[in-house]
Amino acid sequence: MENWIISLMEQYGLWGIFFLIALENVFPPIPSEVILTFGGVMTGQTDLTVMGVIAVSTAGSVVGAVILYGIGLLLDVENLNKIVNRYGKFLRVTSEDIHRADKWFDKYGVWTVFICRMIPLIRSLISIPAGMSNMNFFLFLLFTTAGTLIWNTVLVNLGAAFSDSWHTVVEYMDVYSNVAYAVLAVVFLAALIWFVKKFRSRSAKD
Repeated sequence: MENWIISLMEQYGLWGIFFLIALENVFPPIPSEVILTFGGVMTGQTDLTVMGVIAVSTAGSVVGAVILYGIGLLLDVENLNKIVNRYGKFLRVTSEDIHRADKWFDKYGVWTVFICRMIPLIRSLISIPAGMSNMNFFLFLLFTTAGTLIWNTVLVNLGAAFSDSWHTVVEYMDVYSNVAYAVLAVVFLAALIWFVKKFRSRSAKD
């Protein structure tokens, strides 16, 4: 995949970067670390500029995020409620659970979006619950852009500064990604344990 990414960037320049980053936001397995750091490398080998690469990659990220936000809007809380009302007794999930989660996202959602834009994998997927909770679109756009801008600026500048060893930068980012995945796994496990306990508690009451 890396060779395909580099080939596309070398052939289409800024347009290639825009396309790849937008696609990466919709299809997270595409590594933004490779796109952004190699974009930084290209600023020392072509007529591309650091600011230009940052601007285009940020625009691509926002476009991809908006697409996932739109998917979240289609799923929305009301549609989830219909599913819960129909199948909730099997899933042991109630409308109250859905609304509680929705209220939590209403309260902390903007900061969640901002922080998650700098965490691999969920930096893209966080746009879906933002849409599902009907987060104010302009707030979503603002915090998505701010978080994305920080992430892109760091990686593009690292690529430009360490162009001769940009693969080393990518390797370090892989370490960061693995740590992030490990933390996510722990959080998921904790949530699973909480869900199982809640399920058993409701079963006992029944």
